[in-house]
Amino acid sequence: MNAPYYINLRETSDEKALDDLLERQRNFFSTYKTKDVDFRRRALRRLGDATRSAEDEIVAALERDLGKSRFEAYVSEIGVTLDDLRFIEKRTKKWSKPKRVRTPIAHFPAKSAIYPEPYGVSLIIAPWNYPFQLALSPLVGALAAGNTAIVKPSEIAPATAEVIARLAADTFDEEHVAVVRGGVEVSKALLERRHDHIFFTGGTRVGRIVMERASKHLTPVTLELGGKSPAIIDESAKIETSARRLAWGKLLNAGQTCVAPDYALVHERIADSFVKALGAAFDSFVPGDDWREDYPKIVSDSHFERLRALAEEGETLYGGAIDEERRQIQPTLLGGVPEEATIMREEIFGPLLPVVPVADLDEAIGRVNAKGKPLALYYFGENAANRDRVLRETSFGGGCVNDTIVHLATSRLPFGGVGESGMGDYHGEASFRAFSHYRSVLRKSTLLDLPLRYPPYTAKKLSWIKRVIG
Repeated sequence: MNAPYYINLRETSDEKALDDLLERQRNFFSTYKTKDVDFRRRALRRLGDATRSAEDEIVAALERDLGKSRFEAYVSEIGVTLDDLRFIEKRTKKWSKPKRVRTPIAHFPAKSAIYPEPYGVSLIIAPWNYPFQLALSPLVGALAAGNTAIVKPSEIAPATAEVIARLAADTFDEEHVAVVRGGVEVSKALLERRHDHIFFTGGTRVGRIVMERASKHLTPVTLELGGKSPAIIDESAKIETSARRLAWGKLLNAGQTCVAPDYALVHERIADSFVKALGAAFDSFVPGDDWREDYPKIVSDSHFERLRALAEEGETLYGGAIDEERRQIQPTLLGGVPEEATIMREEIFGPLLPVVPVADLDEAIGRVNAKGKPLALYYFGENAANRDRVLRETSFGGGCVNDTIVHLATSRLPFGGVGESGMGDYHGEASFRAFSHYRSVLRKSTLLDLPLRYPPYTAKKLSWIKRVIG
């Protein structure tokens, strides 16, 4: 390996360390300690306590990596992780119990049950845009289900990766939870090795690579990817409220959110009014010359330059200011963007929002379906028939009616993609299920052994079988 990597706080460039770590995690899993529900719940409580104790350190790291304010760091990263952690910890015992199901009369006398069991060693590869939350939330599911875990945080958010490594080192033994830091070569090295489950959050292109590598070992995967998430603004929408909520969803983390609204399809009769309302909303959130304060930065120079080029593909309707030194881009509305433009084909991941007037709902739905299945979709409007039609005639991972992004912030709703936007889901019970194999067991009594199923097979036996299972 060309560059060194780190396991928790230990620097190493020896790939044998990865093999040793995997072996130690497999050996620890084989002790069955992680299958004990009380052990799992204690681990979750320790993780929660460690996160709360490290709040200042996490906030400082997020500010260094992404320029996040304390409020945004807590609301979008620390708080949402702790909320999901509490929800899952309280219910782990219930979810871990075998579930009795009815047994068909053909199997009488017998009982049937479904037993959740952990996969084993889980690999979690996290992205840079919400580097704490998107590393810790999957970890919560892995621990609740009884797995060991290797977490690979993003090297693009190095300060947060270091905090996560320190938190893991202070809270868990490496054979239970370990953090492996480094760049692309480290990810490649991890993916070359066999794990029992892989949880990846990132882009579709890398998601394909992860799935290809996992296929060599027939390893199950959960892929949380992305795509062009649309917002449909119906003629019946309440303009000011809709604009404010859409602007908030685009502003969060400077648009560097996998479910950020990527383009707005606005009914042409209200398009001008809606653009004005969006501008007013942005003015109230990041006013005038103060827009740089408490406003996240673009994560890297390359991402900044990519966004600057995308902004030139349309007419600036609002914003457009940049601060190259601080890597900040003012929230920007774009009009007149050609459908074939890069900004209309690729996920933006920044504070740019193309506004596209549409003649009717038919056109809006057609445009959405032409781009494949997005990770999120947002419908704004008061027309129930139109709302139901959008939900019926489009396919997407999840979304909101008359809001953006907040469908992620409830542990009672699973979150995940469909098609190229991902496979599998998590949050709440879905996190437990993502890291569990559900094993079916039929327990047959020996008190009675009906000869009906045994050879020789006769016409009379077949007649009885048809009565039972036909």
